[in-house]
Amino acid sequence: MTGPTAVSSTELKAAQRRDLMARRRGVHAARKDQAAADLAARVATEIPTAGNTIAGYWPLGDEIDCRPALAVLKAAGAGVALPVVAGQGQVLLFRSWCPGDQLEPGPFGTAHPTPRATVVAPNILLLPLIAFDATGHRLGYGAGYYDRTVAALRKDRQILVVGIAYDEQEVAAVPTDRHDQRMDAVITDRRTLVVNEAFRALKD
Repeated sequence: MTGPTAVSSTELKAAQRRDLMARRRGVHAARKDQAAADLAARVATEIPTAGNTIAGYWPLGDEIDCRPALAVLKAAGAGVALPVVAGQGQVLLFRSWCPGDQLEPGPFGTAHPTPRATVVAPNILLLPLIAFDATGHRLGYGAGYYDRTVAALRKDRQILVVGIAYDEQEVAAVPTDRHDQRMDAVITDRRTLVVNEAFRALKD
């Protein structure tokens, strides 16, 4: 007689991904515009702009829209960038972006600045996600682009990694693997979850 088969972290992540994407879809349909505005107001109070280069993202599907937040950061004097998928299995590049700039299509339905935009090295990353937990773990789509990129950036210098989400995307625990990179904080449309005290020091 055999015991129960252990469930791998990959299987756990896949199941959580399905459930949380359905949850996010419902929240997005209910309050996407208000949430984007509330997020922008919160980001403006939590993320200092002076001397910082901040990488955000161009939202896909029902990800919370961080473009209003990026516009506020840019207007306040921050350098702002968007990620570029350089190739499968590679780290992301970041190119400078201003609201209204022309974008070109990328893999997986993404949009990113053209090659004419300057490649920059952000010190603050705003990351989309499917789920997060109170310890700063993040569930993404499974391709590993952000984990590889954050790991590479952290080898070179100090950066701050901030998840961006609807408040309802929090779960009790995100399944993790050895290569997963923890976030320093999560900013939702309703609150800020601080994981690493270095995030608080950002504003001091």
